[in-house]
Amino acid sequence: MPHLENTVLCRESQVSTLRSLFGERHHFSFPSIFIYGHTASGKTYVTQTLLKTLELPHVFVNCVECFTLRLLLEQILNKLNHLSSSEDECSTQITCETFNDFVRLFKQITKAESLKDQTVYIVLDKAEYLRDMEANLLPGFLRLQELTDRNVTVLLLSEIVWEKFRPNTGCFEPFVLYFPDYSIGNLQKILSHDYPPEYSADFYAAYINILLGVFYTVCRDLKELRHLAVLNFPKYCEPVVKGEASERDTRKLWRNIEPHLKKAMQTVYLREVSSSQWEKLQKGDTDSEQLKGLSAYTHVELPYYSKFILIAAYLASYNPARTDKRFFLKHHGKIKKTNFQKKHEKTSNHLLGPKPFPLDRLLAILYSIVDSRVAPTANIFSQITSLVTLQLLTLVGHDDQLDGPKYKCTVSLDFIRAIARDRPLLSVIMRAEEKTIGGKKGR
Repeated sequence: MPHLENTVLCRESQVSTLRSLFGERHHFSFPSIFIYGHTASGKTYVTQTLLKTLELPHVFVNCVECFTLRLLLEQILNKLNHLSSSEDECSTQITCETFNDFVRLFKQITKAESLKDQTVYIVLDKAEYLRDMEANLLPGFLRLQELTDRNVTVLLLSEIVWEKFRPNTGCFEPFVLYFPDYSIGNLQKILSHDYPPEYSADFYAAYINILLGVFYTVCRDLKELRHLAVLNFPKYCEPVVKGEASERDTRKLWRNIEPHLKKAMQTVYLREVSSSQWEKLQKGDTDSEQLKGLSAYTHVELPYYSKFILIAAYLASYNPARTDKRFFLKHHGKIKKTNFQKKHEKTSNHLLGPKPFPLDRLLAILYSIVDSRVAPTANIFSQITSLVTLQLLTLVGHDDQLDGPKYKCTVSLDFIRAIARDRPLLSVIMRAEEKTIGGKKGR
């Protein structure tokens, strides 16, 4: 189907598999299909586009919006009733309290002539929220075709694997379909497809290539990359608009956009300022100091120990492990001076980026900078996990299972200064840390 191939890019294998599972309209399809993959991997888009293009009767429900059993079941039934009836007939809202009532009402609705002899598809997005509802709900949806004796297929879309769904009592196993992350080539093709009509496709593809070269190592989310592409493109083509460069003068275009991409690098995922404010900042209409008050950095409020954990993580990321004894141990004794090569003395750790550090080093620095005695309780470890979830820390993979997890700190020095203010001890530590970051050794 040519139209579908032009609409859904880089998901040919998944589209082909789903079309094979769907079969003809009057065929009984697979009772349940479980589709999983990371965020922004095209699960929802591909499923909705395929069902709409093939004009198959379907109901799409987001489980985040329907957070109770009654809301979920009534949403499905009312949308299904809207498909099978005219506007006058479906004016009344269906009420449903239990899953038994849902099965009974579902059988009544699907008797309609418009739904007869064809497969009805129920799509449940964010299906992981079903695990927090009644225990019989997920097994019931997986066996809905058997319970209702109707031609129905339930599609579950989730970001987690099926093994975390499987009930302990056993259930009907769905067909599992995995959506892998987009490669850099896939992202290049998808983002280049969005080129503005007033510019050539090659010109926009060159811009996307530059954008991915900067952001791909820190961001693989298609939605965020698309947002960044739209936000920074006016600045990229500014020399072309002014007549100072041609579309093929990539070197001059890169020099113009480079400082703005560096600014955007600090706000990936955070969306610290709105798109209109960012455009004003690029044009020079707004002073960057005026936008600091709008920054998420100045409004962040972390738990007490999370602030210390984040400071410890920053120190561990940007300071060599050999300096820990000098900075954090009161009676460290005499430290032998070592002659380092000049290139090591002049290299800034900020230019090299944050380095990974083990968990035991993070905890050792944490215990040394906290005034009170801290026990390694579950509360401390849960706060470390929360910082990873907030993307203030990054969990780095490791090959040696005995070495334990390693982390990187992803926040800037300004962020650390903001949360470390009014703490004299931390101010001293930050001053010592700045000497090491700048490549200057205290004599």
